[in-house]
Amino acid sequence: MRAGPPRALPSALKERVEVVLSNQVARTVEILETAPVAGGCIHQAACLSTNTGEDFFLKWTRGAVSDVFAAEADGLSALRESTGLTIPEVIGNSDALENPAWLLLEYIPRGGPAPDYAEHLGEALATLHEAREGPYGWHRSNYIGSLPQANTTMDDWSTFWWTERLEPQLALARDNGRPPGLDRDWAALESKLPELLEDAVEDGRSILHGDLWSGNVYPGPDGGPVLVDPAVYRGHREVDLAMTELFGGFPEAFYTAYENRRPLTDGYRDARLHVYQLYPLLVHVNLFGGSYVNGAEGALQKALRAR
Repeated sequence: MRAGPPRALPSALKERVEVVLSNQVARTVEILETAPVAGGCIHQAACLSTNTGEDFFLKWTRGAVSDVFAAEADGLSALRESTGLTIPEVIGNSDALENPAWLLLEYIPRGGPAPDYAEHLGEALATLHEAREGPYGWHRSNYIGSLPQANTTMDDWSTFWWTERLEPQLALARDNGRPPGLDRDWAALESKLPELLEDAVEDGRSILHGDLWSGNVYPGPDGGPVLVDPAVYRGHREVDLAMTELFGGFPEAFYTAYENRRPLTDGYRDARLHVYQLYPLLVHVNLFGGSYVNGAEGALQKALRAR
């Protein structure tokens, strides 16, 4: 995971992280080397080598005060409590007033995938997706990429999916002059959502990773899957599965292992897949521009044609 020349930390951030690490182990910890970690496009990230012989992973913002890393720390901790998959341990994160904001994690280097890597991931995700108590949403808002993600708790899934997921991203796309599709089509989808998502209610409510594309999972040193960069909330499990089919996709063995453990219900491939993919596609329209508009429009029309 290391690449490129050493990246210097802001001096105040380096001192703050050294204090956090020193307090954790009750001895003086010094950061000896900083090596950039590839993969992210929003925040700066580095592997920190210390005088203890242990490495740590640090992310920080580009000079802004934000609760983005407090939200990520919350999501990582929730996943560690809910799955047997490897999730980096949270060592510390910035408070609401620190500039730049930062997140310090256990460093889990990239390894080669074990022969059962895809099957392990599918089975473990199916276990994570077991039905759980609690309303749709989460106890706090968080982020999808750099965009705010509201998680107001509610008991109606189609209302949650429209008001907390699709509608905010659609409004932002319109404000930016990139509306994917006609207003009447989006109004038709809003009216049709209770019908399209009614079968999902029987599946129950699952803890979701929330941003499960191929860039947010990798093989660790033991060859097993490591999950990072979550946008956690309670929702319908197929949201995670629909996301895996975008932006690179996952191996077929992953889906087979998942469905052997938790078979999918009727209507996923024809209807709910497209409804759920609309959210990350709209997010990409808003983060990266109009090249994703056609994809969002296509998913919208497939959802409208369903049933």
